[in-house]
Amino acid sequence: MDLVLRPGRPEDAAESGRICFEAFSGIARQHGFPSDTPAADAAGGMMETLLNHPGFYSVVAEIDGRIVGSNFLDERSPVVGVGPVTVDPAAQNGGVGRRLMQDVMQRAAERRVPGIRLLQSGYHSRSFALYAGLGFEFRETVACLQGPPIGKTVPGYEVRPATDADVAACNQVCRKVHGTDRGGELTDAIKMGTARVTEHGGRITGYATDLSFFAHAVGESTEDIRALIAAAPAFGGTGILVPASDSALLQWCLGNGLKVQQLMSVMTIGLYNEPAGAYLPSVLY
Repeated sequence: MDLVLRPGRPEDAAESGRICFEAFSGIARQHGFPSDTPAADAAGGMMETLLNHPGFYSVVAEIDGRIVGSNFLDERSPVVGVGPVTVDPAAQNGGVGRRLMQDVMQRAAERRVPGIRLLQSGYHSRSFALYAGLGFEFRETVACLQGPPIGKTVPGYEVRPATDADVAACNQVCRKVHGTDRGGELTDAIKMGTARVTEHGGRITGYATDLSFFAHAVGESTEDIRALIAAAPAFGGTGILVPASDSALLQWCLGNGLKVQQLMSVMTIGLYNEPAGAYLPSVLY
């Protein structure tokens, strides 16, 4: 197999999107789960965004000049996130995924980042084995939840749109909870108009870049995250990711009409602190 890895280019979006859709849909269908990518054009749009964003490193795999897979590294914040890594179903189980993972891990090593993180679908045992074999450690099970907006408020917690002036306070909350900030992602979300903060006792105690599959949230307490979820007008994509270990938050979500779509695993290399607060990861980490 003449496998060649090269940097991703904007013109790769359509074919990489097709592969992303077919790869995720195929494995989900095999296990009786809905796909994380509902349509090929949506996957293509996501790939176009990632390939054109300066904060993402991209790598494409080719065999005989034909694209057979791709992978990305979210470099917007100090700790980097992997994915989506996808391989054409016709080329799977031949080592392409491993090579794509080794490439982004080498990139992270060259940049001397403190840590790498990813999320993995619980039903996909082969990907779990791949990541564990590459040195990733299992950290947490999260439940992907979807459903109608809750439309409630949490007494004592005010939720409002985030502004540029909030970034420092939000980063402080994130460092308190995780030991590092995710300021690059937050800044992007503020520009897009999706970020929100929660205030308690006259100060910012939590924030969310959005309430969706590709967004994250951090709060000093479960009440902060509960307030952000309760105020969300919708839950984007496949849904929000709630740590199973936060029983109070998970049970509250289930009691308010959200349903479990799938379970996922948080896996890491390098810097990882047990969260000193509440959080929702994104699908990247």
